[in-house]
This record gives sequence, structure tokens and C-alpha cells, in this order.
Amino acid sequence: MIIADTDVLIDFLKGDGRAADRIELELKQGLCTTVVTAFELWNGAIGSLRRERAIDILLGALKIIPLDQNAAQIASKVRYDLQKKGITIGMADSLIAGICISERAIFLTRKTKHFNKINDLFLGSIDS
Repeated sequence: MIIADTDVLIDFLKGDGRAADRIELELKQGLCTTVVTAFELWNGAIGSLRRERAIDILLGALKIIPLDQNAAQIASKVRYDLQKKGITIGMADSLIAGICISERAIFLTRKTKHFNKINDLFLGSIDS
């Protein structure tokens, strides 16, 4: 399973070359995203009917993985472990990481330097 992050889905919507090509390829294979990413996308589109419609169409093509109890527990451990090391990441990123780890999914993001500090999170690249 491959779960796409908000940044690569935004790149796809903007038609950014590599991201658009990779997302298009993965859509044919059953690409997923998280409910947290869906929230971030909708939140960024508020006020623009054109963007809201584009988000609705994109999310309609993806399987959206929910935040369940197991993922929430993993996310809290991720956040705690990073904080012990003096590293902070946003709540949304902690939740997304928890979902990806819980699902044992590959997480497709451009923010690999941001997420590579998280144990047990499998990162994918736009180039792979």
C-alpha cells in the first residue's frame, strides 16, 4: 500500500511534472491517502469552488485511510519519542505517520528529511 502525503497531492493538482506523473501512475495501482491529508486539502481549498471541486474529484479517486485507535496510539508514541530527542513535528504529521505505520504502508512525500526521523515509517520518493 502507498499512502500519499498532502504535498505530493498538491503538486499533482498543480500539474508538477514528476509528482503528477508518479501520482497518475499510483492512482492506477490503488493509491491511498489519510483522512488527515483529506482535511488538510479541503482546508486549503476553502473559499475557492474550483479548488474544492478539484479536491473532491481527487479524493474520490483515492482510498482514504481513517485514523483508528491503533494509529492514534502509534502517533502519540511517535510524537513522544521525537519530543524526547528534542524534535518537534506538527500534530497532523504525527497522525499521518501513525496511520502509515499502523497500515505498514509506504509513505509518499517530498518531506523525507522531515519524516526520516520517525522509526518504522517506510518512505517513498517521487523518483522511485
